[in-house]
Amino acid sequence: MPINLYKGDLPSGLNLGPVVAIDSETMGLKPQRDRLCLIQLSSGDGNAHLVQFERCNYTAPNLVKLLEDSDVTKVFHYARFDVAIIKKYLKVQTNSIYCTKIASKLVRTYTDKHGLKDLCKELLNLDLSKQQQSSDWGAKNLTEEQKTYAASDVLYLHKIKEILDQRLLREERVKLANFCFEFLQTRANLDLIGFENEDIFSH
Repeated sequence: MPINLYKGDLPSGLNLGPVVAIDSETMGLKPQRDRLCLIQLSSGDGNAHLVQFERCNYTAPNLVKLLEDSDVTKVFHYARFDVAIIKKYLKVQTNSIYCTKIASKLVRTYTDKHGLKDLCKELLNLDLSKQQQSSDWGAKNLTEEQKTYAASDVLYLHKIKEILDQRLLREERVKLANFCFEFLQTRANLDLIGFENEDIFSH
């Protein structure tokens, strides 16, 4: 599992193809408080590309260009959080979003377990370690364990997407899923201005 670590941005000329798996690591789970530390990406070829950010330096033109590109599908697990934290720190709107957590909730209605670890176990028969999830992602030098953990969060999303796509088609919920994906940018914007715990559609 080759893991490539870059400081501040993706290298120029790196082509990750038409479907890119993306995840982020932060200092916590509140975009208003916790800073973005790392973004990891994979084209589905078994390689991972990690972009580490220094505090207060989020100028990443190559990564921003990829995130903005509507011709490239960005696959997240729980895109709502990643899209919000990316917008806050990189000042970019992520286009063409696919969320495996939303897709899972639409077709795996027989369970309430929709975490990435749960999907890997059921769909891929793979035990995913989450041991490094709560480690210090703001450290200047990431450990090999942290880099391996970060990579594992994107290496399997392409395969999971393929299986969920088949089920969305089978259950006739493809269009509904796409509407949900399109709304994610708005949902992230609501989170960033303080509506993360309020359902504005409720009575």
